[in-house]
Amino acid sequence: MIYNQHLLKAPLKDFIESIFYFKGFTPDHSIERVVPTGHVFILFELDGIERHTYDRETLKPNGTYKNVWVSGTHKDYLSISAPQNSEMLVVQFKTSGAYPFIHQPIHQLNNKVVEAQELFGQAIIDLRTQIAVTKDTAEKFNILENWLTKRFTSTKVPNPSLIHVLNELRTKPIADHNTIISSYSKTQKHLINEFKTYFGLTPKVLHRIFRFNELLKQIQNKEHLAWSQITYEFGYSDQSHFIKEFKEFSGFNPQEFIKSDFHKDDDTNFFPLDRKG
Repeated sequence: MIYNQHLLKAPLKDFIESIFYFKGFTPDHSIERVVPTGHVFILFELDGIERHTYDRETLKPNGTYKNVWVSGTHKDYLSISAPQNSEMLVVQFKTSGAYPFIHQPIHQLNNKVVEAQELFGQAIIDLRTQIAVTKDTAEKFNILENWLTKRFTSTKVPNPSLIHVLNELRTKPIADHNTIISSYSKTQKHLINEFKTYFGLTPKVLHRIFRFNELLKQIQNKEHLAWSQITYEFGYSDQSHFIKEFKEFSGFNPQEFIKSDFHKDDDTNFFPLDRKG
């Protein structure tokens, strides 16, 4: 498998988490579950293989995507296809980074996966064609970077006070939530509206998502887990609250998650649903 990550420069590095390319990916499964992370993605399919999203209960396909699509900010887990011998180029925006490039309120994409042409018109299809016919990976990155640089609109950058609240939510415990919110100079309603415009989700939901992702990192590769201790450390009111939220964001209860060895996977956000072997 080929995997390359693009080295970002300003201003893109302040708004984009990563741009990466892979080719020849051969997973041991065909469907994987993605937990919410608070990011928006643009995904370029370069192999001619259609991708699908799946019904949460039946795992029957409920969406088909090809060429280029955008995955908005999700507050629930998502089941997606993982085809063999795939080739893709992916832009992962920071939680605070998508609006200056998408140019529409991010909450309009909440819990959605949409064809990129709906947002960017024919230009995104032409861009995908140009990237697909270019053999050199570095040049693929350059083509995409040039397009992103042209799309960037500085007037749509969130203000520093909003970024400060977001960073506090990312790094502080849930117990500090009300204190963080009250530190904002304007009303709570204004804060919620600004969060939805720039980041997609409300402060409360994002705080919970950040907590859950940190929890997944903390339990990764741990041999012995004391759920009662984890419940306390991460500020859940009790174990039933912890189990409910764990299942809401991952689709598994904690015991199912550990029994499937998901905590031993390299990636803490993607989990195979039909692993072979």
